[in-house]
Amino acid sequence: MKDGLRIAVVGATGAVGKELLSILETRKFPIRELVLFASPRSEGRATVWSGRSHRCKALQKDCFEGIQIVFFDASDSISKEWVPQAVESGAWVVDNSATFRMDEDILLVVPEVNGDLLHSKMKSMIQRSVIPRERILAGPNCSTVQLAVALKPIRDRWGMKRVVVSTYQSTSGAGSAAMGELSVQTVGLLNQIPSAPKVFPHQIAFNCIPHIGGFQEGGETSEEQKIVLETRKLLGMPELRISATAVRVPTFSCHGESVNIECERPIILEEVRDALRAQAGIILQDDCKHNVYPLGVTFEKDVVEAATGRDAVYVGRVRKDLSLDNGLNLWVVSDNLRKGAALNAVQIGEILLKAIQ
Repeated sequence: MKDGLRIAVVGATGAVGKELLSILETRKFPIRELVLFASPRSEGRATVWSGRSHRCKALQKDCFEGIQIVFFDASDSISKEWVPQAVESGAWVVDNSATFRMDEDILLVVPEVNGDLLHSKMKSMIQRSVIPRERILAGPNCSTVQLAVALKPIRDRWGMKRVVVSTYQSTSGAGSAAMGELSVQTVGLLNQIPSAPKVFPHQIAFNCIPHIGGFQEGGETSEEQKIVLETRKLLGMPELRISATAVRVPTFSCHGESVNIECERPIILEEVRDALRAQAGIILQDDCKHNVYPLGVTFEKDVVEAATGRDAVYVGRVRKDLSLDNGLNLWVVSDNLRKGAALNAVQIGEILLKAIQ
């Protein structure tokens, strides 16, 4: 394995798949052979990676033989059918779908939050034989990733009783067609040519839609349910009280989150800022006197570094919530395609490398 591993990417032509391939190259992931899988309509499509052209293949029986790590960036139905086949073939799987996230025997991972659990798991596996299902590692929902990274230093230092989060999620979270719909509608409306919605249930241009995922029996959406359940699992706090509201907003990149935390112990704001600065994966942008706070996009000479295309979770607007004891407010922004999905998967893969090389 000194010359690299045989790596596969399922969903290579999608928005997250493309981002993942770029990150594998820039982070110099040791790849001897790269195998790309996509939908039947994309079969044969050429993708350039590391200066070489790779043709996308369709999934078929025994297609994972000899592959050591498979990154899945496809639908839940694809993961449900093909992830078991991949691990039965002997591969490790990093799956970004929701299929296995909440299974008790599957590790849900954000390396900056609970990477120690994955390190421990890999060490224990070296000592014994591994059953196929143990090779499945799940990545959380993109909104959950940035929330969990921001909450970790607060949990570690001050404890948490309750979290209320409202998300402002870009159209890229719904895929390329959703971004296209925003573009078409925006141009059309500016030229007085309205365009009917196809991807979203309502017009997204110049609008906010409080509806991401399907509505559940209690009125919450599946996206809101994911945020609650996955955050509890990542933080190891199954009883943590969390309320989430997920809103789709007319932007092309990054998710923003307004986070309200009720801590268990009294907080001092400068200590909170120090803890956030020290947390791996976080960049603190918190100088309101100079209009410095997290943003998805900025212009060239702006004093704020935009989150789009960046690895970090940006945190700012750090302030006390004076309406309750030990209350804290944060504003959190991160690139949902990058840290929210592709980068997180590659970081999981980098932990795997240390154990299987």
